[in-house]
Amino acid sequence: MRRETLDRLQAARQAGRGVVLLTRLSDGAQHLWPDEALPGTLAEAAQAALDSDRTARLDIEGEAWFVQPHNPPLRLLVVGAVHVAQALAPLGAAMGFAVTIIDPRRAFATAERFAGVSLNHDWPDEALAALAPDSRTAVVTLTHDPKLDDPALDVALKSPAFYIGALGSKRTHAKRVERLREAGHGDAAIARIAAPVGLDIGAVTAPEIALSIMAQVVARRRGR
Repeated sequence: MRRETLDRLQAARQAGRGVVLLTRLSDGAQHLWPDEALPGTLAEAAQAALDSDRTARLDIEGEAWFVQPHNPPLRLLVVGAVHVAQALAPLGAAMGFAVTIIDPRRAFATAERFAGVSLNHDWPDEALAALAPDSRTAVVTLTHDPKLDDPALDVALKSPAFYIGALGSKRTHAKRVERLREAGHGDAAIARIAAPVGLDIGAVTAPEIALSIMAQVVARRRGR
C-alpha cells in the first residue's frame, strides 16, 4: 500500500468516515472510494461493500478486484440503566455493536449491573453531544423520565443516527411528541423515532423487550 493511500485511510478512520479500499489483483493498483472518482460499476461495488460491511473478491469489467470496506464501528447508545438495558447490552455486543449505557444516576449505572459495558454518567444530552451519533449509531431511550429521555432525543434527532427508539406506551409517546414539537422538531424528524420501541412480538419481560429492540435495530440497519 502506498503511504499516501494509508494516510488517507487513517484520516478517514479518525474522521469516522466509511471508505472502501479496492485493490486490482492483476497489478496491485489501489483506489480509495469515495475519495477517488471511480467508474460506475466499481463505485456500485464499493457502495454495496460499504452497505453490507463485507469484504469480497469480485470480477468487474474483466478484472479481479479485492473490495474491502472500512466502516466506523457500530455503536448502541442506551439512555437509562434499567432492567431492559441489562438485557439489551449483551445482545447489542453480540451483534457487533459497541454499547454505552448513559445514566447520571450512579446507583443504577454500575459496573456490577453492567459488567464489561462502557458507562457514561453525564446528563444524556451532554453525553450524546460528546459521543456525536453518526450513521452507524443506534440510540435507545429507556428511562420513561422526560428529564432524561427528551434531551437525549433532542440531540439524537439532530444527528444522522440510523436508528432512534424510545420506550413507552402510545399515550406516553403522544405526550413526548408534543414536547418535541415545542422544542422545535417537525413531523418528519419525530417520525424517525421508533415508538413504542421494538418489533411487535408480544414482548412482556425485560429480555423479551430487549430482543424486540435489537431485532428492530438490525432490521433498520439492513434496510428492512
